Amino acid sequence: MLVVDEAAQDGTARDAGLWTVPNALSALRLALVPVFLWLVLGPEEDGWALAVLMFSGITDWLDGWLARRLDQYSVVGQILDPVADRLYILAVVLGLALREVIPWWLAISLPLRDLLMWGLVPILRTRGYSSLPVHFLGKAATFNLLYAFPLLLLGDGEGVVASLAQVFGWAFAFWGVGLYWWAGVLYAWQVRTLVVTTPRRAVAPDG
Repeated sequence: MLVVDEAAQDGTARDAGLWTVPNALSALRLALVPVFLWLVLGPEEDGWALAVLMFSGITDWLDGWLARRLDQYSVVGQILDPVADRLYILAVVLGLALREVIPWWLAISLPLRDLLMWGLVPILRTRGYSSLPVHFLGKAATFNLLYAFPLLLLGDGEGVVASLAQVFGWAFAFWGVGLYWWAGVLYAWQVRTLVVTTPRRAVAPDG
């Protein structure tokens, strides 16, 4: 979920501003997080909850594609999109764990990795950064997880379709968790390399 604050320091990147189509999709995805939790934990409308998850997965791909297609890159979008992804993952694992669709070790393992990432931010700030570029492994992990959870929710039932959904859902889940933590280790190693190779940024005195 980490992005570079200083990506546009060379002046080549153009900030499209706040009101862009990709940002609107990310904001809509964020707004649907509590809706998903209510559907899963309240009336247990799994069909609608599944539709929300599918919409999240589609818009997660679509906002990136539109940003490239329409040349609507923005600093806000670089932050909003990964934040929406992480909140969705957190909401889904919490909801599915409370429904006993997934075990608590799986629900806890993903936020723990994000805590590791957030713990690296103070170290990065000593070198003039607040975050690191999004790694391909992190994107692959998110892709797997965004497909795993709808399948696991669909698998919380009876019949052939539910059984197949469970099999494929757990396959995506194990790959997703593994890649998620692997990407976290790579981020930590990148921070270590940055600390070793980059001098500490001097803090300007107040006043």
